[in-house]
Amino acid sequence: MEDLNRFTADLYAELRRLAAGALRGERPDHTLQPTALVHEVYLKLSKTSGLEIPDRARFLALAARAMREILVDHARARKRDKRGGAPVRVTLSGDMAAAGGTPVFDLLALNEALESLSRVSEQQVQIIELRYMAGLSVEETAELLDVSARTVKRDTAMAKAWLYRALKRSPNV
Repeated sequence: MEDLNRFTADLYAELRRLAAGALRGERPDHTLQPTALVHEVYLKLSKTSGLEIPDRARFLALAARAMREILVDHARARKRDKRGGAPVRVTLSGDMAAAGGTPVFDLLALNEALESLSRVSEQQVQIIELRYMAGLSVEETAELLDVSARTVKRDTAMAKAWLYRALKRSPNV
């Protein structure tokens, strides 16, 4: 808990930037704001027993994952509240957009695709979370994961292609 408190205090501004990046692709009327999302992340991580945070990179990776999980839980609750209403749609920023514009996906379908991809490559899921959900650059992602920028670019391309195919096949898209 001491590590969580220290990293949260030291990196609060960076966490708010990550949260803003994670919310950037959400619908405009989303009820969570970056500060609230950071607080939700803190609460979620504080409830994790045996949490070890050896360094900044691991902390930010845990925070990005927690943000995705919180947003997915929020989307599930919203869908449930609407009694099977319309899926919660999100966009993926960056060069994943097709020539016709930024594709819009069901957040729950995207989460399912990421869960499926994690069985193939956990690193590729981390890269997608950090690049597209947290808004980090190639260089920042490479530094956090302790890999080369070239590896990040290669894994990003492979993961995007894999996700695009999976989402196109999904009945929820």
